[in-house]
Amino acid sequence: MGNAILRCLRGDSDDYRPHHVTQTSVPYWTIQVNVGLSDLSNDLNNFSITSQVPGGLSQYVASSKKAQIYWYKKLHEAWQESSLPPRTSEEAARLVVQTLRRIQNADIEGVLEFYGLPTPQISAESSHLPSSWPEKVKFKLHTLPVDVNVIADGDGLSVYVDTADPRESANVPREVHEAANERTEAQAAKDSARAHELLKIIKKAGYRYIKGHDNKFTLARKYRIRLRGIDAPEMAMTYGQESKEALVKLIQGKSLTIHVYGEDCYGRSIGDIYCNGVFIQEQLLKRGFAWHYKAYDQRPEFAKWQKEARLASRGLWALPNPEKPWEWRKIHRNELTKNNNPIQVY
Repeated sequence: MGNAILRCLRGDSDDYRPHHVTQTSVPYWTIQVNVGLSDLSNDLNNFSITSQVPGGLSQYVASSKKAQIYWYKKLHEAWQESSLPPRTSEEAARLVVQTLRRIQNADIEGVLEFYGLPTPQISAESSHLPSSWPEKVKFKLHTLPVDVNVIADGDGLSVYVDTADPRESANVPREVHEAANERTEAQAAKDSARAHELLKIIKKAGYRYIKGHDNKFTLARKYRIRLRGIDAPEMAMTYGQESKEALVKLIQGKSLTIHVYGEDCYGRSIGDIYCNGVFIQEQLLKRGFAWHYKAYDQRPEFAKWQKEARLASRGLWALPNPEKPWEWRKIHRNELTKNNNPIQVY
């Protein structure tokens, strides 16, 4: 029996009932459903303040508390980003299913049961949910807060994704799992040499331990990212440092959502980057910190944003004759290759 149903049976649901619902004017089942919707809204609001998930949820789902925290973070973001927040139990159930569609069905059903929300046939429901992903997006990344040291220049950086992320948790190699567990044991035994050797195995596989604001370490996977559709001045070029600093100001210390479209020949993920709902490429183009890379991306809005910056003489467009990064790289191709600095192509 769901959390909301229990509250109704106890007779203490008034604190959770939407203001427009009264026991005399609305059937019991409607009250029960609205209470479940209200409970979910209240719990998400509480999570945004405390980062705590409901204590009783673990009785309904099998996954760890860490995974539950990740779910609630995604649910809160989805709720905030929706143009119209759910107004019925069916809409709330659909939001839960769509947002958590990559976790195991039993856990989705457990969340729905916890709130007394309708439980659809998850697999069938998920396959028919409208996708909010743009065309050709292969997958999304939800990153840990970005450290300034991983921002290479104005259009490239490295990001880290928590292995508790549903997409990542299913793909962590066995040797990384084993090395991480053994490293914990080695640290407990104060065997620093063994812990160091195990850390090498983890890093070689593309994973790192990232220290959070709470001084706790999170095992995360590293992704190298190339911003799609723009080309910023190289660091050795005029305005290269300014371009990097502009990107730093936009994303430093913040979590990102990245729509990945594929990889380039250097193994970098080509993606559109969003930070708190802000489209980063748009900001860089509008402020004159990057060129529209129209040889590889023909989106008309990119050309429009560049034109606006150019007409207003913003950023690099204040220079008398700004040099195109791709032409600069052709001239310096041999030097870049010698220094193992990848030429930025798609």
